[in-house]
Amino acid sequence: MRRVARVALLCLGCAVCSLLYGLSQLALSLEPEPGGGGQAPEPGARRQAGSAARGQAGTRRYDYMKTHPSEKMHLAVVACGERLEETVTMLRSAIIFSIKPLHFHIFAEDQLHESFKDILDEFPYEGKVNYTLYPITFPSESAAEWKKLFKPCASQRLFLPLILKNVDSLLYVDTDILFLRPVDDIWSFLGKFNSTQIAAMAPEHEEPRIGWYNRFARHPYYGVTGINSGVMLMNMTRIRRKYFKNDMTPVRLQWGEILMPLLKKYKLNITWGDQDLLNIMFFHNPESLYVFPCQWNYRPDHCIYGSNCKAAEEEGIFILHGNRGVYHDDKQPTFRAVYEAIKNDNQGIRPSHQGLRKGRSCLSNLSTFCEKATHLVSGGKALDVIYLDFSKAFETVSHGILLNKLASHGLDSCSLHWVKNCLDGQAQRVVVNGIASSWQLGTSRVLQGSVLGPLLFNIFNDLDKGVDCTLSKFSDDNMLGGNVDLQRDLDRLDQWAESDSIEVQ
Repeated sequence: MRRVARVALLCLGCAVCSLLYGLSQLALSLEPEPGGGGQAPEPGARRQAGSAARGQAGTRRYDYMKTHPSEKMHLAVVACGERLEETVTMLRSAIIFSIKPLHFHIFAEDQLHESFKDILDEFPYEGKVNYTLYPITFPSESAAEWKKLFKPCASQRLFLPLILKNVDSLLYVDTDILFLRPVDDIWSFLGKFNSTQIAAMAPEHEEPRIGWYNRFARHPYYGVTGINSGVMLMNMTRIRRKYFKNDMTPVRLQWGEILMPLLKKYKLNITWGDQDLLNIMFFHNPESLYVFPCQWNYRPDHCIYGSNCKAAEEEGIFILHGNRGVYHDDKQPTFRAVYEAIKNDNQGIRPSHQGLRKGRSCLSNLSTFCEKATHLVSGGKALDVIYLDFSKAFETVSHGILLNKLASHGLDSCSLHWVKNCLDGQAQRVVVNGIASSWQLGTSRVLQGSVLGPLLFNIFNDLDKGVDCTLSKFSDDNMLGGNVDLQRDLDRLDQWAESDSIEVQ
């Protein structure tokens, strides 16, 4: 009797499994064809794919994955050869403009690791950024083929979802990228992904008639002009879980399974390495790509033959991509000037400034400081906090000291003369009971209500120098805190106030 019951139970289990499998296949067959759930392929896209992929089931959806804001934004870069300076400049631009904390994942050749450590450990951005260094690694059985693809390290980005298994979302950028807006802004595109989208990139060109990728590529590519992989925003969890349609087999393959077969099939037809492989993958899976405007990946191609990025014309450039080596020659002087300005930035306005800056506020001042304080307390460490206020700060800014600070930050003589003219000629008098004194020219003060005044005050307020504690500044209000010798920092601050003629309350 027990045997009969066991056999009946086994049959019942098999029947349930068969039913579930049939329902799953039915659900796949009822889903929309590629392009129905996400962004459809652009008109005129090349059709070189095999018939096998076109006959497969439709979009696989990801309703179970929602984008949640994380505490840190993750940014990855791959650096090889002579790319150290360029990479550090890119990282600096990301830190200067961003609001949320950043975590850098830096993949570099072994001989560059010590140089990166020496530079990054000296960055004056305490509490805002941390980093992890990784060696360049490829699958052992095919490492030689991947290393010689396009450039020695270029294809490393293809393996990031497999290496960074604990990272949910990631922004990958080339070393020749410069952020001109907070990373927070492009990071927010993750929240705009629909249920099928796993990554976001910009088109390779805006105007097909002058585009080179769509004219010279010998493989399938996304849309009308292809996509550029220099700035790639990824939901890594979705990428790892997705099964990709392809033209090699009727079976869908996961990310780690599809890379090598793609390379073997197209290696004689691809010129730009990993970017070509990504174009092929999203040609067959167009519903999985979110396309952001060209201003988020603005390259020399957008302006070398006249302006052909309308979004940049209307709203400005958000991310600058200096490919073709334009940061280091005179072919695009504007690109080079922006690069040199960020490379040589010596912190005229430091990250601790939360007031009188776009994207910063009383709220960001409070939240940033509280996050650092909470981290210390959660770690069981003692925390001391001191609140300071400058007395009549804007009125007591010495013009001479301010001009010296501007000169130390690299302003040329013409710019200094222009600022001096703006500051000179300010007169003031005292009125008591209706009796006024004579007018006297002032040698201190920046106009708080002017456009230039708050900027000059932020540059003047450089009391971060030599301070080890966490410092947060909002205009003339300052907070010091941390698990350090605050008395030593207070002594340094007192010396700063005395030398710059500022009274601290």
